[in-house]
Amino acid sequence: MRTARTAAALVAVIALAAGCSSSGGKDDEDKSGDGGGGGKGVSTPRLKIAMVTHSGEGDTFWDIVQSGAKQAARKDNVEFLYSNDKEAKGQAELVQSAIDKQVDGIVVTLAKPEAMKAVLGKAEAAGIPVVTINSGGEFSADFGALSHIGQDESVAGEAVGDELGKRGKKKVLCVIHEQGNVSLEQRCAGVKKTFKGSVENLNVEGTNAPNAQSSISAKLQATKDIDAVVTLGAPIAALSVKAKEDAGDAASKAEVATFDLNAEVVKRLKAKEVGFAVDQQPYLQGYLAIDELWLYKTNANVLGGGKPVLTGPAVVTEKDVPKLEKYTARGTR
Repeated sequence: MRTARTAAALVAVIALAAGCSSSGGKDDEDKSGDGGGGGKGVSTPRLKIAMVTHSGEGDTFWDIVQSGAKQAARKDNVEFLYSNDKEAKGQAELVQSAIDKQVDGIVVTLAKPEAMKAVLGKAEAAGIPVVTINSGGEFSADFGALSHIGQDESVAGEAVGDELGKRGKKKVLCVIHEQGNVSLEQRCAGVKKTFKGSVENLNVEGTNAPNAQSSISAKLQATKDIDAVVTLGAPIAALSVKAKEDAGDAASKAEVATFDLNAEVVKRLKAKEVGFAVDQQPYLQGYLAIDELWLYKTNANVLGGGKPVLTGPAVVTEKDVPKLEKYTARGTR
């Protein structure tokens, strides 16, 4: 009897251990804890969701957005389709292509909103739910979207204006890397609203790095009293640091600050080549957009209650570098 009881207890322990290893425990934690995939997904029907953005070539911001979207897609049993075009007409055509594919949901940016109005009306007529992210939040509801996920660009600009004032700056150059993008214009307008000194906008071609760097350098050489350069995207921040070096003594007192975060910006924050950055958490924008469409399709949930779901702004300085480095290195911040 004693031998039988011991054997039964051993079988129970083995069964319990087997159950743990297949549904949790250290192995599963190792698989799902890296922020980049792994772990088990849901058992709901497979969905197809398209994301169409206004990204230009080489903009690392959208790599981070996609990273968040792909993680949510893996979890939610979603086939994720990404496409982009910096030209408004091309972006609208990509949305039409997604409609023609009869996708289950569309995530879209509204950098140049008027060009997207008609095609988003077609998505609504086809019964395809839409979530807007990143830009054009004030147009989202009027265009039939479930909600908008991103930061309030005007508020973010105002935060930058306040921070520059605290740092004693007097003359700011605000670099717009995509002309006609309403969100970028709102950021510079927000800076002007709260900054007590003067703010001048400079339009550059963000997808042409040498040309953009040259334009910023020339402006710094020509206007020697500029003491702050505000860039509206992380890749332009790095170009501005180089442009400042090119300008020499004329730009020695100009502090670079930027919207958005990536590994390069964190590196330059650490080296004190960038004074501060404004983080809008692009990973979260991609992740929440896919999650919302999955929730809507499977449970009729809508985030935000008719209001934008804010992912920023947050001012980041060199003091925040230690906690951010590992996340920017893996492409999730």
